[in-house]
Amino acid sequence: MDTVNTWNTTQHFWLVVLGFFCGFCPRYIPIKIFTQRKIPEWFNEWMKFVPVSLFTALVVKDLFITATYQFDPMAHLPEIISAIIVGVIAYFTRSMAISVVIGLVSVFLLAMLI
Repeated sequence: MDTVNTWNTTQHFWLVVLGFFCGFCPRYIPIKIFTQRKIPEWFNEWMKFVPVSLFTALVVKDLFITATYQFDPMAHLPEIISAIIVGVIAYFTRSMAISVVIGLVSVFLLAMLI
């Protein structure tokens, strides 16, 4: 177990610095480019769908795909029912806080009951 972490302080420092640049550059470069030129309207229309698409992909994977990467719509039944409840609550209230609280409570209760 003595050889688990053989890095010295300098190597840890460079890891943090490189991690900073890997996280900073993909955010800074587009901002720098797009503040100096006009963004086409078609690009803005297209970008409106990106957050919804990413969120949907993450939620669908967690609800319908098992740990062995098999499609099973009944494997996560409490989460599916809670997702429907949260969707309805979010649609009518438009409140992130209420949606999160109701979602957590419904997952907890349904996991205990089902």
